Amino acid sequence: MKQSFRIGTRGSKLALWQANHIKSLLLDKFSDLEIEIEVIKTTGDTLLNSPLSEIGGKGVFVKEIEDALLSKKIDIAVHSMKDVPTVLPKGLEIGAVVLRHDPRDAVVSKEGLSLKELPAGSKVGTGSLRRASQLHHHYPGLSIVSIRGNVDTRIRKLKEGDEYDAIVLAVAGLERMGLNEEIDEIIELDIMLPAPGQGIIAIESRLDDKEITTILREINHVDTETQAISERAFLYRLGGDCNVPVGCHATIDGDMLNLAGIISSPDGKVVIKKVIVGTRGEAEQLGEKLADMIIEDGGAKILEELSLL
Repeated sequence: MKQSFRIGTRGSKLALWQANHIKSLLLDKFSDLEIEIEVIKTTGDTLLNSPLSEIGGKGVFVKEIEDALLSKKIDIAVHSMKDVPTVLPKGLEIGAVVLRHDPRDAVVSKEGLSLKELPAGSKVGTGSLRRASQLHHHYPGLSIVSIRGNVDTRIRKLKEGDEYDAIVLAVAGLERMGLNEEIDEIIELDIMLPAPGQGIIAIESRLDDKEITTILREINHVDTETQAISERAFLYRLGGDCNVPVGCHATIDGDMLNLAGIISSPDGKVVIKKVIVGTRGEAEQLGEKLADMIIEDGGAKILEELSLL
């Protein structure tokens, strides 16, 4: 069996936490492995002042890492699943995922206030069209403004400047970094559906590296994998990138899968939300069918306005 390999990752604290988490899980199963972590700077880490939708969408956080994987400079890549495009480069696959963390979004505010407690006109920062549109819908009195940067950077911008009264971040990222005390509110799923794959760590590998695949399957979490398949199928059918204000969340109960999805206009004035239930073996088909239901119920108009359908 392969005795050593390299994990490729971004260099943020969260990305390094995730890479080290995967390293730890692998060493628990294969104690004789020698695992190195290689930091790779991506376009998304370089262009910090532009909205993601303007600089290439999801792929800006993974392209350089995938290039290193294809050229065999690294053996696996560790990503936040929500950053991984729904179409992978030829020769690559999601080799495994591990147990999903809390998929919800969280509010961090200057004064310790929840969204409903923030005064009208308060400035709430997010870099996500999905979050912005759902915030516009539920809290029309708030001013939603753009923010970029990793978790630490966003919290620093909130605390040190006057551009923001609150910011919205993923619960998973905050908790993984030990920043639980920064959370002032966890937004429930009936208010804000997460990005497809939010809270999931994805391990990308080469299709032709069967030895690595065998190793990765030992740490794969099947329920999380099923959730990811259905949510990503939903996203793929709706355009597959952060240009789409889309949220989706799958839950599993025994053999049954419940999938909720939403698409909204960027201003939050039009929101189309649907739920579908089926068996876990139908995960991909359920994601596609849910997307079709939303398209037929008015989602097509939103996609057309975004030039995506």
